Amino acid sequence: MMAAMPSADLGPAQRAKPLTPPARLGTAVVAELVELIVTGEFAPGELLPPEGPLAERFGVSRTVIRESVKRLQEKGLVVVGQGRGTEVLDQASWRMLDAQVLSALVDDDSSNGVLSEISSVRSSLEALMAGAVARHRTDEQVAGLRAALEDMRGLTDDEEAFYDADVAFHFLLMEASGNRLAHNITRALYRRALESPRFRGHNPDDAMQRTIDEVAAVLDAVVAGDPEAAERAMRSHIDVGWERRRPDHRAG
Repeated sequence: MMAAMPSADLGPAQRAKPLTPPARLGTAVVAELVELIVTGEFAPGELLPPEGPLAERFGVSRTVIRESVKRLQEKGLVVVGQGRGTEVLDQASWRMLDAQVLSALVDDDSSNGVLSEISSVRSSLEALMAGAVARHRTDEQVAGLRAALEDMRGLTDDEEAFYDADVAFHFLLMEASGNRLAHNITRALYRRALESPRFRGHNPDDAMQRTIDEVAAVLDAVVAGDPEAAERAMRSHIDVGWERRRPDHRAG
């Protein structure tokens, strides 16, 4: 009996090539289709190309396209009509907190309108959470917030580490609020925004000291048990901070 040829002796054409799993192919197709819809290449009211042309365009099977369209429908981007095709929906139907949709929106945000909306939502929800912490704070929570503020004061010679400490203060306060829904929404928005160089913007020379003063005002209100002052201080910190670093900011 002829012995089986060792795989190491097989020529390049004979060796089995690793195949990309359909799930990974589908993920890539969904990401690109999301981007095409968000950027307007496939506009609201238009029909997506049929499965065949889409499969050819992306170099995948019709099955992958079919599953990808299902994912788009779950994200509120399209609706599949019986016998009519797949229609792109208006932004009002999009699930904006979906990670891929939000990412595409931020990446396509040349006017910084989406980033301004994120800051506005953050301002409202974090102000609400700051007020909640002021009402129900514990010594342990206050100690954690105070430690984050002290970290900021000690890191003014390292801008990246300084703003990491600022982010830590915000996340600690969100968790301390006990408002799981507001915490989850705000954290998701904030994390995605932080990945954008345009959200980080350009800070003036005195930005660190101003940030310290603003965060200290939030902490003072929390320690004093003054919910209204805590809400005002947090709202001001986020609103003023975005205005001073936003790329299209012009001094008035």
